[in-house]
Amino acid sequence: MDNTFTIIFGIVAMLLPLVVGRLVWKRFDQYFGKGDEVYMDSLEYFLKKIGLTILVAFVLLWIGMSLVFNGSAS
Repeated sequence: MDNTFTIIFGIVAMLLPLVVGRLVWKRFDQYFGKGDEVYMDSLEYFLKKIGLTILVAFVLLWIGMSLVFNGSAS
C-alpha cells in the first residue's frame, strides 16, 4: 500500500507544476501587462513571462519530488 501512495503522490507532484504553470502563464497578463499592448508584444515581456512560469513550475516540482522521495525512504 505504501508503494501505491508513493506512485500516486509522485504523479500528482509531476502534474501539479503543469497546472499551476498554465495558470501563471494565463494570469501573467492581468498582473504585469496592465493593458499595454506595445509592452505585451515585446521580447522583454515574453522572456519575463516564460521565466516566471518556468521558475514557479520548477520550484513546485522540486518541492513535490522532495516530499515524495523523503516520505518513501522508510
